[in-house]
Amino acid sequence: MDYSNKKTLQDIDVSNKRVLVRCDFNVPFDGEGNITDTKRVDESLKTIKYLIDHNAKVILCSHLGRPKGKVKPDFSLRPVAKYLSKVLGKDVKMASDVVGEDAKRVTSELKPGDVCLLENLRFEEGEEKNDDAFAKKLASLADIYVNDAFGTCHREHASTSGVTKYLPSVCGFLIQKEINVMGEALKNPKRPFVSILGGAKVSDKIGVITNLLEKVDTLIIGGGMAYTFMNALGYSVGTSICESDKLELAKDIMAKSKEKGVKFLLPVDNKVGKEYSPDTEAQVVDADKIPDGWMGLDIGPKTEKLFADAIKGAGTVVWNGPMGVSEWERFSSGTTAVARAIAESGAVSIIGGGDSAAAIQKLGFADRMTHISTGGGASLRFLEDQPLPGLVSLDDK
Repeated sequence: MDYSNKKTLQDIDVSNKRVLVRCDFNVPFDGEGNITDTKRVDESLKTIKYLIDHNAKVILCSHLGRPKGKVKPDFSLRPVAKYLSKVLGKDVKMASDVVGEDAKRVTSELKPGDVCLLENLRFEEGEEKNDDAFAKKLASLADIYVNDAFGTCHREHASTSGVTKYLPSVCGFLIQKEINVMGEALKNPKRPFVSILGGAKVSDKIGVITNLLEKVDTLIIGGGMAYTFMNALGYSVGTSICESDKLELAKDIMAKSKEKGVKFLLPVDNKVGKEYSPDTEAQVVDADKIPDGWMGLDIGPKTEKLFADAIKGAGTVVWNGPMGVSEWERFSSGTTAVARAIAESGAVSIIGGGDSAAAIQKLGFADRMTHISTGGGASLRFLEDQPLPGLVSLDDK
């Protein structure tokens, strides 16, 4: 899907207009209600500041957690309004509801350059159901709609696609960056193009693998999904995660990559554990020698070198999914090695959200990456070349 023809903020006049901005403020909090990782809020600041500078009346909205259509104070966006007031240096007014009397009052009182935040969208049942009546009420608060929440673009919710039926709809700077960087990498990559896919299941990534096989020069498979491929090669994988109903598919993928001349890399050794536990007894074994009763929990040192060497000369790298149980210190070495190799490669590097992004942040490599996607599920859908409802519904230029 090509989204490069979608209208952006710069294509419309926002002066003196009420602009509804869908942001992704789904951030973690500590027990005191302080935001523990402000990255998602910070990513939206470029769009918000542009609107303030261009005299718009800014109405921000977002979901937080899964309150399932019920008002739950623990999921209130108030701490986000407080943080935004601090970083913007101006009072961000907080509405106590989403489309109720207070939201109507707060939005109607806005002056050019003012900013307000609606309460958690998911306090309303109509949000996740993409209820037309709710979408209409939400749209009635504004004159223009801006989507800047890439992480929710794969969902067909009222605030991502429903409102677009009622308002001129464009994308913000964050979505523009996602479209440009990922779109360019898939359409016209600097070669060699190397993709690294990890995570637990092949079934989660079938579409991504199939689409990338048409585009990449090298495909690297790690994480839990590698054991399905290893089993398809006839290796015993012990008690490792393995989708036995996907063995034929794994064989087909390997045959297809050979046919297309795509270099297909699997682990040659693994760090295995006796049980699924961070402090389990562990050892490193060759990929075809996983003992019965043991499970693969990370790639081994020979694989780390193999993968790093393949990444070294890359022109473009796309990475989605960890190489092992990376949240456990003893089984995070493979994910760290891949992150380091990408950081040192000098390639155009795109990290597809989720655990891969967390690993990059934790290791302090974020500033050495071209682009870290803000949406795990959405970036996967993008890499699959599947339509993203939140982008499809925006106006074309």
